[in-house]
Amino acid sequence: MHYSSGNYEAFVRPRPPAGAERKTAWFVGSGLAGLAGAAFLIRDGGVAGERITILEQQSIPGGALDGLEVPEKGFVIRGGREMEQHFECLWDLYRSIPSLEMADASVLDEFYRLDKDDPNFSLQRVTQLCGQDVADKALLTLNDRAQKELLSVFMASRDEMENKRINEVFGEDFLKSNFWLYWRTMFAFEEWHSALEMKLYLHRFIHHIGSLADFSSLKFNRYNQYESMVLPLVKWLTDRGVVFRYGVEVTDVGFDIGAGRKQATRIDWLEQGVAGGVDLGADDLVFVTIGSLTENSDDGDHHTAARLKEGPAPAWDLWRRIAAQDPAFGRPDVFGSHIPETKWESATVTTLDARIPRYIEAIAKRDPFSGKVVTAGIVTVKDSSWLLSWTVSRQPHFKQQPKDQVVGWLYALFVDRPGDFVKKPMQDCTGEEITQEWLYHLGVPVDQIVELAATGARTVPVMMPYITAFFMPRQAGDRPDIVPQDAVNFAFIGQFAETKERDCIFTTEYSVRTAMEAVYTLLDVERAVPEVFNSTYDIRALLAAITPLRDGRALDIPGPDFLRKLLLRKLEGTEISDLLKQFKLIGDEDAQR
Repeated sequence: MHYSSGNYEAFVRPRPPAGAERKTAWFVGSGLAGLAGAAFLIRDGGVAGERITILEQQSIPGGALDGLEVPEKGFVIRGGREMEQHFECLWDLYRSIPSLEMADASVLDEFYRLDKDDPNFSLQRVTQLCGQDVADKALLTLNDRAQKELLSVFMASRDEMENKRINEVFGEDFLKSNFWLYWRTMFAFEEWHSALEMKLYLHRFIHHIGSLADFSSLKFNRYNQYESMVLPLVKWLTDRGVVFRYGVEVTDVGFDIGAGRKQATRIDWLEQGVAGGVDLGADDLVFVTIGSLTENSDDGDHHTAARLKEGPAPAWDLWRRIAAQDPAFGRPDVFGSHIPETKWESATVTTLDARIPRYIEAIAKRDPFSGKVVTAGIVTVKDSSWLLSWTVSRQPHFKQQPKDQVVGWLYALFVDRPGDFVKKPMQDCTGEEITQEWLYHLGVPVDQIVELAATGARTVPVMMPYITAFFMPRQAGDRPDIVPQDAVNFAFIGQFAETKERDCIFTTEYSVRTAMEAVYTLLDVERAVPEVFNSTYDIRALLAAITPLRDGRALDIPGPDFLRKLLLRKLEGTEISDLLKQFKLIGDEDAQR
């Protein structure tokens, strides 16, 4: 398996690998990584669909990519997916999956055309004082000390950032900046999370620095992630004979581990309480999604708080049993044993009263019923004690959603703190109480909040104990390689498997990348896996990031005035001068001096 970029390898159709017709594949988990892996096996690996089985504990596929109307509760989405044009592996997959919405178009075609016709751009990234504007919302407010800290982390080696927390490498000036407010709420970072992952994010998304305040580089689906992303992929797989077995809890995977060779030999499971399993040979491939972001999630309802479930966690216990067999299989407790630091809560709000959408419109500055972009991503409430963020995507967000309803989503990073209107921690609140807090920050008059929350909305809170488990401070070896050294027929996929590329987690891209690398490695597919977008090595992307990081201020060139003038005079007429002027790091008058 190798990496590449450019059309030469991107457009090639690989020949079926030797022996592909003999392979049988088993996937543990039907999240995006498992679904993508099955698709790559068929499209690029030459494995027949009917020889692929996907084992899923739940009753539906998709994993964390969910979106359902739950009887007696309402619409539920545990989260949403922010995407961009440089998710190279994701778009490589979806160029081959037919759209369910457009004739003679792929899911990628559908997504591309939607963004062309209705580009994403936030008109109100942040509010304060019950829905009011924030004067410096377009600025990142990093002072010189904070800028130096950011540069220091960017330039540090990976080893230097291992096992360190964000608040160990950044000081108060940085943590009070708009940059950190926007960054942490966009990606769900806490101050105690991994400095290494923060560094990886900086490199991976350096080209997003200039759009942190307006989300203009983000792109979203037409509907919720389940209907827009999961269903087309599941249909494509089902049409090719892939077998989906639901209600199957995989309890263990056995391995024969010897010198220079590691082979998966058995999968054990419980199906409707009955023990079962399958013995595996060298031609039986196994792809295991390890860990889980949404394990033990609990739904409340409008009148019931979601519970924090800290009991048995089957997905994590499976990884623990696997890891006990070989040190190369990772250290799951680094991630899955810190619930107070990895939990947060979200909620799905469905409006029933026409008054609420008008408050949404006042902040978003767009009509929620237009069918187009509304908030264009989250709106963060800067002075919320919960650090509440909320979003309203294109409506309807569900195909079966009534035309006069708006479905929105909100989440908070500080679920243990009392609210500003509801004097309770979010994790103790019912959907109705969460609605009250949200309405308060929308600017609804205080004397109307209780009545409007009771009758004007239906809200489903969801507590997720492990939702940011992968952000815990870590070091090399805590996550296993996608295909461990000497493995002959198995791979680990998903957010807790380690790619050799410089990608970062908590994205749809990462799930698909791990699946692609797993398939291409085990089958020796004669085509490259796309490299991560190289913005971190592109001088234009780096220069473009400097201007917003300095809030538009030109570069301060040190030294005496005559030396500055001499340097600028020497640069005039060169590519360097043109680049510095293009990205507003020096002005024309500076160059002329």
